[in-house]
Amino acid sequence: MTEKLRLTIAYDEPDEQGWIVARVVEVPGALSQGKTQEEARENVIDALRLMLAPDGDDPNVAAGRSEQLELILAE
Repeated sequence: MTEKLRLTIAYDEPDEQGWIVARVVEVPGALSQGKTQEEARENVIDALRLMLAPDGDDPNVAAGRSEQLELILAE
């Protein structure tokens, strides 16, 4: 069975300086900005990757009580 996780990126209108804020609607705190919508998109995907990166200090990971989840962010 193939499952896909679909996430939504929402974009604010450019502010007075031209910055566009992008946020991943389903992941509170996953937001970034850019001068263009494409730059904001790339930056918010990078922010999401950092937020979802494994925590090396988690004892459950060290004890083998975890599993890998592959999230593919496609264009």
